[in-house]
Amino acid sequence: MTNQNNDTPIPDSQFPHYHIPVLLNEVIDGLNIKPSGIYVDCTFGGGGHSREILKHLNSEGKLIAFDQDEDAKKNLPDDPRVIFVPHNFRHLQRFLRLHKIDKVDGVLADIGVSSHQFDEADRGFSTRFDAAMDMRMDKRQELTAATILETYSEQQLHKLFEQYGEVTNARTLAKNIVTVRKTSSLKTINAFKAAVHASVKGNPNKYFAQVFQALRIEVNDELGALREMLQQLPAVLKPGGRIAVISFHSLEDRIVKNFFKNGTFEETIENPFEQQTKQSPFRIVTKKPIVPTTQELKTNPRSRSSKLRVAERV
Repeated sequence: MTNQNNDTPIPDSQFPHYHIPVLLNEVIDGLNIKPSGIYVDCTFGGGGHSREILKHLNSEGKLIAFDQDEDAKKNLPDDPRVIFVPHNFRHLQRFLRLHKIDKVDGVLADIGVSSHQFDEADRGFSTRFDAAMDMRMDKRQELTAATILETYSEQQLHKLFEQYGEVTNARTLAKNIVTVRKTSSLKTINAFKAAVHASVKGNPNKYFAQVFQALRIEVNDELGALREMLQQLPAVLKPGGRIAVISFHSLEDRIVKNFFKNGTFEETIENPFEQQTKQSPFRIVTKKPIVPTTQELKTNPRSRSSKLRVAERV
């Protein structure tokens, strides 16, 4: 996808398509694709990763593409090997079973927001445009950013801005929102920015990018969806099957790292006196996360905070 809190305007010439796939060659290498295998792209988006996976599959291979954003369906290739699932990847196992698929050879999850979503003004993801405070990846759901701003308690707002956005004055911002919403509308981006302008610390663009990131993660329950998908992998992946996850935020990366290492989401502390350790269902392929090359950063600046981790089902 794209950098979670990078909402920098980029010239159109650098974005000839819907979305530039991040770490494309590294993903393909990491998945170690079998020509007749079954693969899942959890976040189809513009289809860049999917199209490359399809190039490595023969006529017997299959690709299951998930995307909860209805815009993504427009990018589907006319290919009988592709099954499109218009739902969140948290329902991975359910929809695989629905399509009579028990286990797969590989799963890719490119977490975050696509360039297309950032550049579509009316979606409300970008601080650059005025639009409704929406931020829903799946327009079928009810919860929007405006609902959160209007209904969450001061404590809830403080927690989400601090944890999901790393906003330095999260407590002050939360308090101000609860005060100003009594007299001001927070339904649009410009109205919200104007209402809380007194809370801004440092660079306003960076500040609001962090605030918007926090709201977006909460609206779409992004961390919850990631955890649910990861928990299904031991049952879904064949032995030797690979999982590749691209994350753009330290919270996501930590979840993925701990799950690959321990098979849980808890950070474990090494205890030299403990005899038994929990066996992870994965072998870690990438000892350190893979990051974009200098060349990729020049071509696609929005890839700059991406990290790829790959593990193999044992």
